[in-house]
Amino acid sequence: MCENTHVCKPNVAEQTRKLVLLLNATAQDLFSIYLDCQGDSFSSHLDELCNANGTNFPDFHVNRTSHKKEIMVALYKVFAFLNASLGNITRDQEELNPTAKELLERLHNTTKTTRGLISNLTCLLCTNYKVSQVDVTYGKSSKGMNVFKKKQQGCQVLRRYVQVVSQAAQVLLPHLSQA
Repeated sequence: MCENTHVCKPNVAEQTRKLVLLLNATAQDLFSIYLDCQGDSFSSHLDELCNANGTNFPDFHVNRTSHKKEIMVALYKVFAFLNASLGNITRDQEELNPTAKELLERLHNTTKTTRGLISNLTCLLCTNYKVSQVDVTYGKSSKGMNVFKKKQQGCQVLRRYVQVVSQAAQVLLPHLSQA
């Protein structure tokens, strides 16, 4: 993880904070547009079809009293999972909804922002906290799933993402501004 990491840029903590705020500010819109593109059954049966308990989304049990290192590790786990999941969701939507330009654009932008955030978190973890390895989990690949299951998995992951990124922005950011 730390093989190519050098000294972090002086503003990396502030940049990390801004990326989390940006992801939080855009998460609900991404989820809403995703739902709109999946058909009426998803919007009208949101709680049954998009229950996030079925995902492997990493737990996020840090709060304002947690140590900064613990917060950085938790954020890294969440966004590493999300990055892989966004790859699956984007691939599926390119196949299922190739004309949904706004959805595809938002998925690509969220992926780019997430990658930048992971890069910053890697730098902070390696340089400031001497963490050289983080055990991460990834969501199930959607390859081979039927269309409904692909849509459902994307819905579950994005719904949980909205919840977790909001928690990260509200509870954890006072720590990042002091990192």
